[in-house]
Amino acid sequence: HGQLGNPANTNAAILAKHASPHIPRENITALTRLDHNRLHAQLAMRANVNVSDIRQAVIWGNHSSTQFPDPSRATIKGVPIKEALSSEEDQAWLRGDMLPIVQKRGAAVIKARGLSSAMSAARAIYDHLHDLVIGADDWVSMAVPSDGAYGVPDGLVYSFPIKCTGGGNYSIVKGLEVDDFSKKMMMATQDELVQELNDALSTLP
Repeated sequence: HGQLGNPANTNAAILAKHASPHIPRENITALTRLDHNRLHAQLAMRANVNVSDIRQAVIWGNHSSTQFPDPSRATIKGVPIKEALSSEEDQAWLRGDMLPIVQKRGAAVIKARGLSSAMSAARAIYDHLHDLVIGADDWVSMAVPSDGAYGVPDGLVYSFPIKCTGGGNYSIVKGLEVDDFSKKMMMATQDELVQELNDALSTLP
């Protein structure tokens, strides 16, 4: 069961809470693949390579403008991103201008076209479902109910780096080192999700 309508993460969290035990909560996910694809596209354009050359760049948190597009562990054609995009200008871009480009791309498209990016969203839905069912050889971004990983409250639907092994099976990539900058970004999007969920639950009977 995938949640597409916004606020996607919070809708999925409420569904997981109320559908249990009839639907296992791990079967409920929310889409952050569109954001993931946009991050990979930005990195590929910056490095002048194909999108398929980008690996292990992920989205943390909410499908909103607080999301954290994180390329810190990415590789480009197998080369760590700190070496592939090594100039001071590139490094500043990765933790500066690149972030709002990905975070606010959806709003920018709507402002420019008067319409949402329907084809990009459709492709993201396909990618999300394909990797859940078939599996993927790279990390993907997917909002899933937290099991407490990285200090994210249990049950909060939060986008993590995910390994998809096929057949609907997935696992959160654990044990990644998180620096102070990343912790701040991850906590900001977590705080928004906690507030969203509390606000939504307060309106339910």
